[in-house]
Amino acid sequence: MDVLFGTWHWSISGLLIGLIMLVLTYFGKTFGMSSNLRTLCSMTLAKKQSTYFNFDWREQRWNLAIVLGAIVGGFIAYHFMMDSKQVLQLNPTTVKQLQSLHIDAPNGKLGPDAIFGVEQMWTWKGFLLLLGGGFLIGFGTPYAGGCTSGHAISGLSNLQIPSLIAVIGFFIGGLIAAHFLIPLIFG
Repeated sequence: MDVLFGTWHWSISGLLIGLIMLVLTYFGKTFGMSSNLRTLCSMTLAKKQSTYFNFDWREQRWNLAIVLGAIVGGFIAYHFMMDSKQVLQLNPTTVKQLQSLHIDAPNGKLGPDAIFGVEQMWTWKGFLLLLGGGFLIGFGTPYAGGCTSGHAISGLSNLQIPSLIAVIGFFIGGLIAAHFLIPLIFG
């Protein structure tokens, strides 16, 4: 059971992801989580409102199973297979940087309450951050041709230049957000 409950070496995870990508490529499928949002919308009445959602969503059922597996697997791993106080310890330097921005350390939770707490959602700042983030994800992902997982895992493994450009942009955007936007918003 230690194999299931312990942390896996990066090479094992990388090998498993590579094998999955080979299987998907063999069957002519591409991996991405954000495409499931389009699939879910096409399952509803959205296909009558926009031609973007007008496609046969049944062809994407396998991808919906991956999302369901990620949700169920994450729930099982968090609640039954790990000690969150042991795994989710932050570097002391990170804790100091968070405190300088008036953000409490997560203390065994997945995210700090100052950013991810339910009560933050009811403040103007929290509401605008959720609205802005939802807008950027909802419209930015289709505009970019996919999400981070789709470009970084599927696109790079298929040697697609647009995916390489997108992944470089994700890293640059993450650095800008970490060093400039988060201190501006929470500082």
